[in-house]
This record gives sequence, structure tokens and C-alpha cells, in this order.
Amino acid sequence: MSNMNRPTLGNLEALDPRTIWTDEAKEFTPWLAKPENLSRLSKALDMELELEGVEVSVGPYNADIVANDTTSNCRVVVENQLEKTNHDHLGKVLTYASGLEARVLVWIAREFTEEHRRAMDFLNECTAGKLRLYGVEIQLFKIGDSPAAPYFNIVASPNEYVAAAQSKETSFTETKTLYLEFWNSFKDHCKVTGTGLSLRKARPQHWFGMAVGRSKFSLNLTVSAMYRRLGCEIYMRGKNAKQAFKLLEHDKAPIEAETGPIEWQELPDGQDCRVVLYKSDFDPNEKTGWQEGFKWLKREAELFHKVFSPRIKALPIEDEEDEMEDKRNG
Repeated sequence: MSNMNRPTLGNLEALDPRTIWTDEAKEFTPWLAKPENLSRLSKALDMELELEGVEVSVGPYNADIVANDTTSNCRVVVENQLEKTNHDHLGKVLTYASGLEARVLVWIAREFTEEHRRAMDFLNECTAGKLRLYGVEIQLFKIGDSPAAPYFNIVASPNEYVAAAQSKETSFTETKTLYLEFWNSFKDHCKVTGTGLSLRKARPQHWFGMAVGRSKFSLNLTVSAMYRRLGCEIYMRGKNAKQAFKLLEHDKAPIEAETGPIEWQELPDGQDCRVVLYKSDFDPNEKTGWQEGFKWLKREAELFHKVFSPRIKALPIEDEEDEMEDKRNG
């Protein structure tokens, strides 16, 4: 190969995070709280983080970011530090866990000392199944004159196998084991066939959740051994769910022109609502039928995302975290 045909490669340059965010509280935390950046962290942690609040009071302290992991329905506290880790921030992380009853703690720092990384590993071993701690180094890179690109480097995390083995809460029934295998196989199917869906970690439960671009809304796939069926749904949560449901239902005719007939379930006994399509006569115990089930789930999930995501993002309702911010600033 001649030199003329060889591609030109750039040099990857590491940057100090302080060159972009000079103030941790005023710049980095608000940046991370934005949906597109919280999504970056979600992918690194294999979670689906939904913002609850910023600078949330815990006694005399303030937790930088409080979120919810919608894949496990656990509260998550994120503590930010644009310096090398220290004992002060480690103490705050544990204080926030107690004060906010958080099950997941994420400590982000420019650099983790070996002592603090070992401390995180030790705490994960001691609290396996009850508390999950992640140590994350925020790194920045660029090539030439390109914009700086953030990278979340996981340096400490819980051992999921040990947590499952030591926790009674995560002991799998035969059905849950079946569901876990089903969703992992579904993910494998999607990887082989290709999809634009954002696929998270499979869990031993009857649903598999995906984001649709707005908090309090999710695209859920379901499988039920009891009812012998599959499902694809848009699920709406929170105090604005009824309003959102009515606004989407107003577009029922053009929506169903693309999806075909679907069920509109307002769920009057609670706040939540769903729009769902079911496939009957599917028994997940019969593994010979899984591939056909995967095809149906993938096809409907991609269609639901295409039809509903733009409409959900355009809904004229105020996001609940925005309302919380208005109250703090009011």
C-alpha cells in the first residue's frame, strides 16, 4: 500500500476536566443533569437514569444529583468531584445513601486513589445485594482541533454475581430465570439482525424497558408465562401521565393508521397510563417459538418508537424535574 493511500490518523489527547468545567457545582453538575449527558452516564453504568433533582438537601449537605434507575426502580445518588478522591466525599456519599434511602451510589471524580477504589470494592462486597457503589473517573479526550469528548471510566463496581448469590431479594424463581434467559436471547437476536433500539441490561422480570426520549415515559416489552402472551407498550408515569395520555389519545386515528388497532388503558385506579399491543398464544416455556416472538417484539418496538417518540417529546406538558427547579428558584 503506497503512502498516498494510507489514511491520516490523529493523536488522541487527554485533557484536564477543569479546562472545560472550572466550577464543579455551577458547571459540571448542571451539565451532567441534562438528559443527553445523563444518558451518557446511563450507558456507561448500564442503567436507565431518570433525573429526580439537582442539589437535593440531605441535612446540612446537598446531594449533587438524585436520579432513579428505571430498570431496577432504585434511587441513585451521584456525587461529583473534579479533583482526586478524598475522605470528605466518601463520607458524603455514604451520608446521602442513608438520608435519601438510595440503593445505588455513583461517585464521579477526576482520579481515584487506590485506597478509595479498594474502599468501594470493600463496601460492595459487604453490602452485596443491598447497596451498589460505582467509582467513575470523568475523562476528556480530543483529536487535533476537535471538540472535547467526555468518557466515563468505571474503576469500581459491584460484582453482580456475588450480589445475586448473597441477596435473598435477588434469588431467582424458575420463572424469573426463564425471563432472564428470554431477554438475553432477545438482545442477541437484535444484535444479529440489527436495530436502532437502545438495549439495556436484561433482568429477571417480565418486562424489558427502553427509553423514548423523555422522563416518566418508557417503551416496555413484556412476556407473561401466566397469560401466555407478549406485549409492546408505551408506559406513562407521574402526575402528568393522565394529561399526556389524553393528548396522545387525541391523535389516536393517525397513530393507529401506522400501528394498527391498539389498546388505550387509562388505568383509572392510579396515576399511570399505558398504550399497549398484545400478541396472544405465546408460551415462553416453549423455546422453539422464541425466534418468532423475538421478531414480533423487535418489529413492534421499532414501530412504537418511531410513532410515539416524536409525539412524546413534543407534548406540551412540563417535565416534573423542571417543575422542581422552578420551585427552587421561585
